[in-house]
Amino acid sequence: MPTTTTDRRYPLIVTADPVLLDDLLRLAAAGSAEVRVANDAVAARAGWAAAPFVLLGADAVEEVVRARMPVRGAVMLVARADQQVPPWRFAEALRVEQVVVLPQAESWVVDRFAEHALGSPTRGRVLAVVGGRGGAGASVLAAALAVTGRRRDLDTLLIDADPFGGGVDLVLGWEKMQGLRWPDLVDASGLVSPPTLMSALPGEGHLAVLSFDQSELDGVPLEALASALDAGRRGRDLVVIDLPRRFDEPSLLALTAADRAYLVVPAELRACAAARRVAAVAGHYCATLSVVVRGAPPLGVAPAELARALELPLAGELRSEPRLDQQLEVGQAPAANGRGPLAELCRELLRDLVPRRHRAVAR
Repeated sequence: MPTTTTDRRYPLIVTADPVLLDDLLRLAAAGSAEVRVANDAVAARAGWAAAPFVLLGADAVEEVVRARMPVRGAVMLVARADQQVPPWRFAEALRVEQVVVLPQAESWVVDRFAEHALGSPTRGRVLAVVGGRGGAGASVLAAALAVTGRRRDLDTLLIDADPFGGGVDLVLGWEKMQGLRWPDLVDASGLVSPPTLMSALPGEGHLAVLSFDQSELDGVPLEALASALDAGRRGRDLVVIDLPRRFDEPSLLALTAADRAYLVVPAELRACAAARRVAAVAGHYCATLSVVVRGAPPLGVAPAELARALELPLAGELRSEPRLDQQLEVGQAPAANGRGPLAELCRELLRDLVPRRHRAVAR
């Protein structure tokens, strides 16, 4: 989680706009970065030159120019979509590197914070999966993406963030496997060693899972989720998060941190209507939200039509797979054999990912 600090080595946020400040602190949390906050030019002066980069609110630009702050690199002008960007002459005076408009550029801001926190631009990809309605199949898709990641030699972390979803470890057939679950991590905060966490979780090969147990924990602890996300980005190639449809603060944090989010919607009119509400919230926090349609005509709505109705890109179609329910009943993980429509869809969704050890060789 971010904390305000007087240490000049941290990114500097300059704004007196409480809404913009809350947004930037949330994005810093998603990127696991600590920051320094200044409400005006006077407070900003002490850390202006030494900060690795500055996020300057649109409300503070003119004041900072008039205060004759020294010219420096890596200044980003940040505005909310409902704000008017200050006249460009002020940005030119400060040699602003980029104009960032929220919420459209939230993923970019999270990446900037994460790169600073990790000391390197190399980090694991974060994918979030949420159902458009109950029983949409989000947990199955999340588990299948993780299994496919393992089959592709990707170091993968599957995170169950839905306390009422039945458990992704059950979807994998791993509910009896030994290892830490969410109740064991309720007091976790700050940076966690990736190898330490991954070795303590239920896992097999390149796949580790963080899920619930049978206790009455009714939600994911916010700081524990932030720590798990940070460890996953630092130590894994792929992090897949299974999210609840009723968003809370932890799930909004996960959406903000996600590089991509997939909304799973059955090809039905009623499911499309229910998914509209979920899409409206999720799309605000993740600009890369797209839809995966389960099922197809002649009995349902055409995938392209459903995507247009939700005003979302179509990420893919999950065709009928009659044996899937039988496989899940006997504890066989989805997409485990690499065959069938679900496995094909997952390979397509992960097609641009390669193990980080291969990326290191390529560099």
